[in-house]
Amino acid sequence: MLNTDVGKNMNPVMKKNKGQLTYKRQQKILGVLFSLPALVLMFTFLILPVILAFTYSFMSYNMLNPDGKTFIGLDNYVRLFQDQIFFTSLKNTLYFTVLVVPLQCGVALVLAILVNKKVKAASLGRVFFFSPVVTSMVVVAILWTFLFNVDSGLINSVLNVFGIPNQPFLLSPDQAMNSIIFMSIWQAAGFQMMIFLAGLKDVPETLYEAADIDGANAWQKFRNVTLPSIQHVTGFVLIITTIQAFRLFIQPYVMTNGGPSNSTKTLVFMLYENGFQFRDVGYSSAIAVVFFLVVIITSLILKKILKQ
Repeated sequence: MLNTDVGKNMNPVMKKNKGQLTYKRQQKILGVLFSLPALVLMFTFLILPVILAFTYSFMSYNMLNPDGKTFIGLDNYVRLFQDQIFFTSLKNTLYFTVLVVPLQCGVALVLAILVNKKVKAASLGRVFFFSPVVTSMVVVAILWTFLFNVDSGLINSVLNVFGIPNQPFLLSPDQAMNSIIFMSIWQAAGFQMMIFLAGLKDVPETLYEAADIDGANAWQKFRNVTLPSIQHVTGFVLIITTIQAFRLFIQPYVMTNGGPSNSTKTLVFMLYENGFQFRDVGYSSAIAVVFFLVVIITSLILKKILKQ
């Protein structure tokens, strides 16, 4: 009798546990099914290209002769590190990144602080500063090519008013990359501005009220209240801006075609040139692998610095 009673008491519990396990299993199956399309797309357009690029980097593979793939080991990497154009492209990419990241983020933070003020023109300012972001980069690059024109460009016309002679801008190896940097900051600062603005909206007003009571001026409130309150947002903006800067391609492709004298050629431009113009898939894959490693290492270093 005792065993029978225990069995009767356990049956509902066992049924309940079995029902919970069945429900959890169904939820897992549904989760996998709903995630499957995204996983397939991620594998097809992200993971698979990385695997193929790494594989092709050890091959001699010309796109015009797809059946002529031959394994050549590290020859593409040896050739890459003996290529002076590669080091020039790497230097140009790093130069662009080192200048654009702090300047663009600084401009974006200043703009965010300005449009965050409770004034009537704040909404108009947000639209004005963000509008270049939603404009096609190709269109913006073509527009600025006309603005930088040596003979009839608007910028040189303004400089002439102040007695400054015409500047070569995109035609000068010394000025071309700096001109692209200036244009890139103007075009993309609105995107970082919106992220900073979202961070500023989360800063409690009570902190500024306490700072006012303590007699803090505007700079002290910015340094001791604003910056510490948006430090995580700042870290995020710095990282995504760095990654975007490393991907520089459209501006030099449209405005200078990598010139003059390779002064605006970047790693992505070199990758495109070898892969789609020269059809050298093996060599361009080696460039892609090295570029991927450079971006990953730089991001990890930046993340560690920001964490400290």
